[in-house]
Amino acid sequence: MVSVVNFLSISVVILLIVICVVVFGFFIAFFSFKFGITYRKRIAEGEIGSAEEHAKKIVEDAKNDAQTKVKQAIVEAKDEIHVLREEAEKEIKQRREELGAQEKRIVQKEETLERKLEQCEKKEENLLLKTSQADKMLEEAELIKTNQLNMLEKISGMTKEQACSHLLYTFENELNHEKALKIKVCDQNIKDEVEKKAKNLIGLAIAKYAGSYVNDISVCVVPIRSDEMKGRIIGREGRNIKSFENLTGVDIIIDDTPEAITLSCFDPVRREVAKIALNRLMDDGRIHPVKIEEAVEKAKAEVEQMIKSEGERAVMEANVQGINPDLVSIIGRLKFRTSYGQNVLNHSLEVAAIAGVIASELNLDPSLARRAGLLHDIGKALSHEVEGSHVQIGVEIAKKYKENLDVVHAIEAHHGDVEPQNTIACIVQAADAISAARPGARSENLESYIKRLEKLEEIANSYEGVESSYALQAGREIRIMVKPNVVGDDEMVILAHEVVKKIEDSLSYPGQIKVNIIRESRVEDFAK
Repeated sequence: MVSVVNFLSISVVILLIVICVVVFGFFIAFFSFKFGITYRKRIAEGEIGSAEEHAKKIVEDAKNDAQTKVKQAIVEAKDEIHVLREEAEKEIKQRREELGAQEKRIVQKEETLERKLEQCEKKEENLLLKTSQADKMLEEAELIKTNQLNMLEKISGMTKEQACSHLLYTFENELNHEKALKIKVCDQNIKDEVEKKAKNLIGLAIAKYAGSYVNDISVCVVPIRSDEMKGRIIGREGRNIKSFENLTGVDIIIDDTPEAITLSCFDPVRREVAKIALNRLMDDGRIHPVKIEEAVEKAKAEVEQMIKSEGERAVMEANVQGINPDLVSIIGRLKFRTSYGQNVLNHSLEVAAIAGVIASELNLDPSLARRAGLLHDIGKALSHEVEGSHVQIGVEIAKKYKENLDVVHAIEAHHGDVEPQNTIACIVQAADAISAARPGARSENLESYIKRLEKLEEIANSYEGVESSYALQAGREIRIMVKPNVVGDDEMVILAHEVVKKIEDSLSYPGQIKVNIIRESRVEDFAK
């Protein structure tokens, strides 16, 4: 119990001590805080005062600097104003001097213009005076002219209009006469010179190349060993001949001709295949549909090889190098193409040879001319399945195989579809015409032949003063009879020139056509 009381007494004492310490600490902290605030306030007030003094000093320094700069700026501005004023005064003075000089020049020009104006006025007065005098003289001249015309009309018995018509008629006749003479002389000179050179060139070209012609026809005759072979070819109930005709597309004509069979077909390639196959079958002796089919296939392969060989032969014969192998095969196909009965491959070789000779004589490139001549009808090698004329097809083939542009143009121009633009094209045209126009080279359809002659006569009869015309020598000459009272001797020359020009523009023909105009003067009288 006593210990408990002692413990409580000690606790109270400790509690009181703690309370006293806390209160004492509170008072110390309060006074310390208040003293710190007062101390800091004094320090801050001191710093503020020094800052205000420093700021005042800065403001005073700034004011002093500003005043100094203002004074300097004013001085500089005054100096600049003074300089500008002097420059402006100098410029004004210079402008015044220029204006004064211009004023002097203007015054001088005005004085000069016044003097010229006075001179012009004087000249105008003189001109008016001279004009009035000239008018009087013209009136007098017109009067004299009228009197003279009246006197001339009385003397000649003709009016002015009649005299003019007579003079114009006389001048027109004289001009026609002179024109006819000049045309005649020029034509004769040109004809003499051109004919001389052309004959030399063509004669030399033809003499250097003398090729023979054999007109191809649509049938060929195959010899057989005996007439017994005809029955074997026909076969039982005609099965062999039918099979052969179906496979080859060729008609077999078996008649009473001894030891011969005729093959008929418009396609030379088919005809050649049938001929080779038939000879092969007759050599073998076994003729039946299966064997016929084998023989036809082998014959087709043989013809293809023949076409290639013929193309190579033609290229070597024409002495042309660097041709594409595919194009060589196409050239070989020309062996089995004809034009008016003329073999196209032989024709192309002849054109190449003639063109090469002409080019050599003209100092041109003969190899290029031969190349163009060999390829000029290449379009005829393809079948009817390719659309277009042989000229268009030939141009496309040449472009496809990248031929020379001059060769392409020669192919395009060799029938006059386009105007020739170079000498090679003209040479190929001439060589083509020479080859086609040689006697016996080509056969012409009767109907087209008659139409060509009729067209020739129609052109001649279309001119005024023509009485009649006749086409002679297969259209190589035309004789024109004119009315003597309509067409005079001078007009005949002009008429011949015009007819020739129209024939050249309207017709296509090999070689040349001679125009012969005949004027007959008749005098009639009667004995009574």
